[in-house]
Amino acid sequence: MASKPTAGDLFYSVAFDRRGEASDGAGGTTTAFSEQFRCRAAFVHLRGGETVQAARLQGQHPQIIRVRASSLTRGVSGDWQIRDVRNGDVFNIRDITPGLDRQFIDFLCQKGVAV
Repeated sequence: MASKPTAGDLFYSVAFDRRGEASDGAGGTTTAFSEQFRCRAAFVHLRGGETVQAARLQGQHPQIIRVRASSLTRGVSGDWQIRDVRNGDVFNIRDITPGLDRQFIDFLCQKGVAV
């Protein structure tokens, strides 16, 4: 049986970025991601099924990023991205699952794919 997640599991620091408009320097605009907030997170690497292994063969890395539920994290939607503050890895959000105990939110993310 899997153990319940605790705040002690939130070892890493991640930033949540939202897509917005930015100036391109030539009088026009372009879409760019801007940091909205940072929080602590746990990375849960997926091992199992056929789709996970097939994604790894294509250079994609699906995993779950778990954060504590708050007013900020509840406002995140699927068009945002999560960035690992340590090394700059960018994860696209594929699915958002609130925990049954309402303490944590799980983000199913994928690294190595376009938005």
